[in-house]
Amino acid sequence: MKAVRIHAHGGSDPLRYEDVEDPQLRSPSDVIVKVKAAAVNRIDLTVRAGVVCNPASLPRILGADGAGTVVSVGGEVNNVKPGAAVCLYPAIGCGHCRRCANEQEFLCGERRLLGEREDGTYAEYVRVPAKNCFTVPPGLSFEEAAAFPLVYATAWRMLFTHANLKPGESILIIGVGGGVASAALQLAGVIGARVFVTSRVAEKLATAKELGAHHGIDSRIPELAKEVRRLTGKRGVDVVVNNVGGETWRAGLAALARGGRLVTCGSLGGATPKSDLRRIFWNHLTILATSSVTRQEFGRVLNFFDGSRRKPIIDRVLPLTDANRAHQRMQQGQQFGKIVLRVNG
Repeated sequence: MKAVRIHAHGGSDPLRYEDVEDPQLRSPSDVIVKVKAAAVNRIDLTVRAGVVCNPASLPRILGADGAGTVVSVGGEVNNVKPGAAVCLYPAIGCGHCRRCANEQEFLCGERRLLGEREDGTYAEYVRVPAKNCFTVPPGLSFEEAAAFPLVYATAWRMLFTHANLKPGESILIIGVGGGVASAALQLAGVIGARVFVTSRVAEKLATAKELGAHHGIDSRIPELAKEVRRLTGKRGVDVVVNNVGGETWRAGLAALARGGRLVTCGSLGGATPKSDLRRIFWNHLTILATSSVTRQEFGRVLNFFDGSRRKPIIDRVLPLTDANRAHQRMQQGQQFGKIVLRVNG
């Protein structure tokens, strides 16, 4: 089969589109999926750079998100059949610990992620546990089904499981345009939250407002929190989504109303920001974080797309052979929504 692999860490070695061996069933509970589309995620860039906690053994096929059709199943598989259209839950646990027994593979100490410690979805075929296969909701193309798993499920956990965002509450999304931020914009808007977004790119602010944001704020202004408070009658917002970190961290905390919640899942702008702890406890603020989701949350996002007939926000679809160009676009922060790779095979 054809696949895209890395042969060295560091980011300068180009992704290689090449022939590799087809995956084989390794367990009676495994399936082989013919991949139709794979989405690009920030984790793909960090795996490529070798800066994740568990650097991948090389060479490695990248890609955590994917959708396609089941082509073969192990002898113990009874939840999917060959020909089924599926999208993939990307986390794989050890299968034996207490976390795995409670369907919390994402907390397993031996957790593996597709494209990180397991060959991923930048390929014509991928092997996954059958329980990681979920039926594609009616009305979604393979490209759309590949676009949601990591970012929409993460945004769902941040907004609803952690922050308990309610209709009518206000939310500030820092750095709109990235996958999680654009997913948060869509999900928050659907339930009727008042959405504020920031970006240093005017076109991204305009796109966000077209998608339902109430206010777009240039993140380059010197007093971001003061502008948020001006727009909210000095109150501040109920929830801040900040997966940027760095210099935006303190501004996000300062923009929260008393009793507000900040949720995070990344640190693209810097992992060691300064915080004034007094602001946190004086104002009864809550900080919540995540890096993955449960199968139940994954299923809830599927139900959202099925029931609402909404579609994930897609920046563009490129052929798998253009994986290097897709990575470059994400690295430069040019996208709004998901970049998806179409797999032809």
